[in-house]
Amino acid sequence: MPKNKRPVPRKSATPPEEKEDVLAAALCALALELAEQEEADTLGEELAGKELEFKRLVRRYLNGSKDDILYEAIDLASHEDVGAWQLLRNAVEEAAASVPLRREGAPPQEIDAFAIPVFVHSQGGLVEAEGFQDDEAYDALLASLRTGKLESDKAKIVIVRHAYDAGEVARITYSQLHTMAKEAAAALTEKKMTEAPTLQRSIAGWTGPTFGPDDEAVELRFIVGFALKRADDPFYAVPEDEEAADAYFAERLARYRQWTEDAAALVARCLAPRERELQLNFLYQDLFFGARQQGMAEQAMLALMATLGEALAAHGGAASAIVAPADVDGEMVLRVQLMDGVKVLAKGDRPFELGSDLEIEVDDVRDALATLGITDVAVAERFDPYGRAIDPRPLA
Repeated sequence: MPKNKRPVPRKSATPPEEKEDVLAAALCALALELAEQEEADTLGEELAGKELEFKRLVRRYLNGSKDDILYEAIDLASHEDVGAWQLLRNAVEEAAASVPLRREGAPPQEIDAFAIPVFVHSQGGLVEAEGFQDDEAYDALLASLRTGKLESDKAKIVIVRHAYDAGEVARITYSQLHTMAKEAAAALTEKKMTEAPTLQRSIAGWTGPTFGPDDEAVELRFIVGFALKRADDPFYAVPEDEEAADAYFAERLARYRQWTEDAAALVARCLAPRERELQLNFLYQDLFFGARQQGMAEQAMLALMATLGEALAAHGGAASAIVAPADVDGEMVLRVQLMDGVKVLAKGDRPFELGSDLEIEVDDVRDALATLGITDVAVAERFDPYGRAIDPRPLA
């Protein structure tokens, strides 16, 4: 009789979380390799192939809703190399917000998810249920994006009929926005009504502070929209020449500033009934994640200045300030301490993003402090864990 063979032991399945860790590490390693070579005149055939593979993987994980892999890879890169972190995060953000579309027999198209951050000043604050009830204003606002030359005449545009608050936009992930853009594209191209469940889920409801009827409110809101266009539309072509490219963006900025004046009344009517008096301060329109970042940064600056302003008013006298980076639970922030001699009157932090130019960030804070009447400003190497400024020196 033949001998019975011992059964071959089954290979244990790799837990999904471990597999995702491996994929995230591989994507991070690819970003590191590309970042090291990005200054080269030519990538070379092998490296060019890796760049294509890098973009393919990013698209694959977005299409597969693999946010864990993308966020883990970006986090790994942040601990390895600033250049790789910036390259990877920028690639993911752009791919999430700008989706190429291919249809048989039709020219290539793409749809971009953009956002316009706006600070709304009002008495009593906005009411979520009152938003986007004026159909005439909504239609005119859509048209203004074309007449104001912010979007091409040939582009199809839709704006979500909801003003997102900071909490809502903060919860939108890379793959979620990617899917929202696809749903918007379907709505703009299909003749029949299409459902948009991911987009609907993004409207989670406002969670910010509530105001009394007599309170002076300042609230950050995001107007979110989608623009469907031909991939080769010359309106969006940025010149390759650096000087010409600078001129292109300068002209675009001038058009946007004019648009904020022309369309402010329409935006106000979309946010609240006509009888409400609103003052709007617009930040620059950008792809979704870029707009979210600038809106959050400006909100943090306003919160910081409010904290310092209250302390300065309570102090009732002259004060100075020290500005320096600080570590808070492993996260880097830019801290401002309000001082009366050696006494700390107040302190406040704002996010300090990896790779940011410290000199530019400090200059922004100094300009903001000047609005409070604080001109005696020092910059330090850092704040130690006990809140002491290391090597403070007057800011020139």
